[in-house]
Amino acid sequence: MHLRPYLTFNGQCAEAMAYYQSILGGKLDVLRFRDIPDMPSPPEAGDLVMHARLVAGDHILMASDAMPGQPYAGMHGFGVTLAYDTAEEARRAFAKLATGGQIGMPMEKTFWAEAFGMVTDRYGTPWLINGHLLPAM
Repeated sequence: MHLRPYLTFNGQCAEAMAYYQSILGGKLDVLRFRDIPDMPSPPEAGDLVMHARLVAGDHILMASDAMPGQPYAGMHGFGVTLAYDTAEEARRAFAKLATGGQIGMPMEKTFWAEAFGMVTDRYGTPWLINGHLLPAM
């Protein structure tokens, strides 16, 4: 079994996923509504992303844009967790994700990790970032 986060954006999916690729690395595939043969979709959906997939090692992050005309409630009630081998790697990712975003908890040492912080990035995705997990966890 694999658990894989699937994010929904309000028209910024392609930009957000390219940004995540610049931080996480990996290979990004983006399929826009306009590129799907034999699938009727509203004309205003053409440039929106139907499905995006970022594969970084054994990890996959997927996403799409909300369909036009459907209410978009934003992202809330969850967080995407990153766990790095070192505190320095975690701090670098945190700093990049915090650019233009909002820090919920600055990076600091906790009882479970050498470094831990929470940030909501400029696209509204909440991240919980761990660096060098300690034996307690």
